[in-house]
Amino acid sequence: MHFIADFYAAHSNLINQIGINALLALSIWVTLACGQLSLGNMGFMAIAAYASVLLVLRAHWPFLGAVLAGSVMAAAAGLLLGWPVLRLRGVFLAIATIGFGEIVRVFAVNLPWTGGAEGISGIPPRTTTFGIYLSLALAVFLLWRLSRSRAGRAFTAIAQDEVAAQGMGVNPAAYKLAAFAIGAFIAGYAGALSAFSTYFISPTDFGFSRAIDMLAFAVAGGIGAVGGPVLGAALLTLLPEVLRFLHDYRDVANGVILLLVIVFLPQGLWSLFRRQARSA
Repeated sequence: MHFIADFYAAHSNLINQIGINALLALSIWVTLACGQLSLGNMGFMAIAAYASVLLVLRAHWPFLGAVLAGSVMAAAAGLLLGWPVLRLRGVFLAIATIGFGEIVRVFAVNLPWTGGAEGISGIPPRTTTFGIYLSLALAVFLLWRLSRSRAGRAFTAIAQDEVAAQGMGVNPAAYKLAAFAIGAFIAGYAGALSAFSTYFISPTDFGFSRAIDMLAFAVAGGIGAVGGPVLGAALLTLLPEVLRFLHDYRDVANGVILLLVIVFLPQGLWSLFRRQARSA
């Protein structure tokens, strides 16, 4: 028991970060499952993080209520973003959503109540490891149920052939909007948890590199199953720590490993479990 307590005390931040990154990976998995390459989730993170922190610090809201309120605001922003970009696909959709994320970040830099470029400090440490992983387990379960429901089958149909799906009676616009809203809610929730875990937020926490990290988590783990993004997030969050002995070459090794996964396991790491299950 002492060993477990000592291990957690030494690595609690890393453990929490794995759970938060897994939620972020799931947020982008939702839109990918519907055939939408959305890279604006860092904007949803920022909206929920700033909103929840300000509700706690300025309005004295309870922690959970503030986190949920911030996440709902992020979901509403997802709906507002999703509606005008429904007609866009592929790289055009990615560029439009990247622009949204940058707009949110620039607003965070220039608005006085967000602390400007200096951010907000002194955030109370309300996020717990139990809360993070309970939220992750609930999100995985709900998204797994979604993937096996009629809506999940509609997502898959839209991703494979939107015209054919529409011909079968599926409403692509409605399902795309739902995917945007769900992904935005999860990204916002993760952003709020992260804010109350790191005690400090600034606009640099929500830059373009964060969106690339989320996409890498999902792609490396595999988007064919809800467990894939969680696996990818765990691996790519742990890699920098495992490769610490390489010092300045850690990022290079991290990139090489990610490239090897994409080349030799195009369906992601989760496909290894599927192969094992089929051969059993």
